[in-house]
Amino acid sequence: MARGGVIIEMAQTCVLMRTRLISRVITAIHDEQLRPFGISSPQFVLLVVIFQMEPATRIEIGRFHHQDRSTLTRNLKLVLCKDWAKEVQDKPGARAKPIALTKAGKDLLHKAAPAWLVAQARAKTLLGTNGVIAVMDIANGIMNT
Repeated sequence: MARGGVIIEMAQTCVLMRTRLISRVITAIHDEQLRPFGISSPQFVLLVVIFQMEPATRIEIGRFHHQDRSTLTRNLKLVLCKDWAKEVQDKPGARAKPIALTKAGKDLLHKAAPAWLVAQARAKTLLGTNGVIAVMDIANGIMNT
């Protein structure tokens, strides 16, 4: 392969480039809809994950969400400071305090639901039926490993 050949192949076939592009565009669609509620897409997703797992420790959330510790810590700090989630005492004497949504966090998710539905519809239109099915299948496979 010619010296520039591999770089040309990267530009034309790189899965990383394409998935990051899709991620940025889908995130921007959701950010636009969620902005009036004072929440970003990563924070919104984190609240949904916490709701799905609650109560859950930071380690459990990070594993489930395949998120590195520093990113999770940064996003958790924001949702805890805004009182959308809180640490709860699960077992007396336990070192890790699980996290659960507060009433404010659950209320926010309910209030933002119509905006999320609009973002979902736009994202699904962009991806098309086959794209949505592919994304869901891939993500479900990753989440179940």
